[in-house]
Amino acid sequence: MYMLKKGGYDDSKTDKALQMLLIDRKNEFRELAGVVFARLPPGMGPIEGWEKVVLNFALDVDEEFKVWTGKETTVSNSANKALTILRQLSRGKNTMNQLAHMLNISYDLAEEFKVIYRRIE
Repeated sequence: MYMLKKGGYDDSKTDKALQMLLIDRKNEFRELAGVVFARLPPGMGPIEGWEKVVLNFALDVDEEFKVWTGKETTVSNSANKALTILRQLSRGKNTMNQLAHMLNISYDLAEEFKVIYRRIE
């Protein structure tokens, strides 16, 4: 997966950290997956490795948040990435609170994953 490879994450440690995160955060992963995979054709079964796709999305949100807050410099595709994230998360939402809730879930999953990943030997 792009963000996991770009971030220099080791595959075996990533799998272990993801499984540990899923123990406590399965509901958040499912809620975020409902938004990430909202445009799948009807009847399409679960995507293999959907958890990694959701984790990559959460890591994208975390990376963009650093740009939004000025902690990192803007790169050429930041504006497109930010708009894509906001459009994806806001699909089907009626209020800014609902959008903020999805952003918080994404950010929290990414941060918790990084903490777990660092603690794995």
